[in-house]
Amino acid sequence: MGFLGLTGTLALAAATLCLTSGCSSMGYYAQSVGGHLALLRAARPVPEVLGDAQSDAVLKERLALSQRMRDFAVSELKLPDNASYRRFADLKRPAAVWNVVAAPELGLQLKTWCYPIMGCAGYRGYFDRGEAESYATALREEKLEVSVYGVPAYSTLGRLPGDWMADPLLNTFIQWPEGELARLIFHEISHQVAYAADDTEFNESFATAVERIGGARWLATHASAQARDEYARFDGRRQDFRALTMAWRDKLDALYRSNASDADKRERKAALMAQLRAEYEAMKAQRWGGFSGYDGWFARANNASFGVLAAYNALVPDFERLFERSGRDFERFYAEVRRLAGLPKAQRRAALASTGD
Repeated sequence: MGFLGLTGTLALAAATLCLTSGCSSMGYYAQSVGGHLALLRAARPVPEVLGDAQSDAVLKERLALSQRMRDFAVSELKLPDNASYRRFADLKRPAAVWNVVAAPELGLQLKTWCYPIMGCAGYRGYFDRGEAESYATALREEKLEVSVYGVPAYSTLGRLPGDWMADPLLNTFIQWPEGELARLIFHEISHQVAYAADDTEFNESFATAVERIGGARWLATHASAQARDEYARFDGRRQDFRALTMAWRDKLDALYRSNASDADKRERKAALMAQLRAEYEAMKAQRWGGFSGYDGWFARANNASFGVLAAYNALVPDFERLFERSGRDFERFYAEVRRLAGLPKAQRRAALASTGD
């Protein structure tokens, strides 16, 4: 998953502000509004799709499964009970949006963009891949390292009015393995529980913690042995990927923070990236039986790619500890996360970190 963020909500809110106050980014917000509304217009209620004789049988099975997951999210994970993920849209494309992220040549801090009402985020989303690539080219001309990646879904935080405006299921993820489908649904809905403006890492790490906890419960209590085995293989490779990339991210970060000259940093950076790719090839051959699903990531890996990794994983252990300290009670857990989200960022991070004390 890419940043599963605010495209729809910020687009509608920001466009209104731009119309009333003048905005140099009006074109960007216009594409966000148009793209989001097109997505909503393509959506049909799941019961309608299930009752349509022309609907694909495999799709029907997956949609029925998604609704059981949606019910589980409410009854077992205490996530919001609303119209989100009760409709389905076939977008006729492989991603909901394409995100652009950027970082400096010798640093891992993502460039941020600030939006009216919704605050700042370390990405910029486009419904058209060509527009995303065009913007990426402009950023590269600023000597930034840039990554463009497809996002299967995004959350509007449950803030748009009416059932028609609720986030739908999409063709971009509905056929995912059962464990992954469950995790994505739980992740997206959890964004409706708490949101801290200007803190992407907090928001995404919280949602990732919920998806891990909820996904494990779903697999243990509702999935078949085959689905659990399929997920174990998938997740095993993901854990290997995370361990490898986060270790090398730390090495790069230490290099960039060192007192070495820029010239030395560039030389050592190139060596580290070559070593990373060699270690990946060895892991792929020795542990994964040649599985090549991550080849594209490693071929394109740069500082922006590593910056994204931190947003999704850095604070997850803190949230998992907070869940344990809440007695594994979701409602108590969510209440504390909402309290933290309302604090100033520095105070929020300090309080979250204290869960390990």
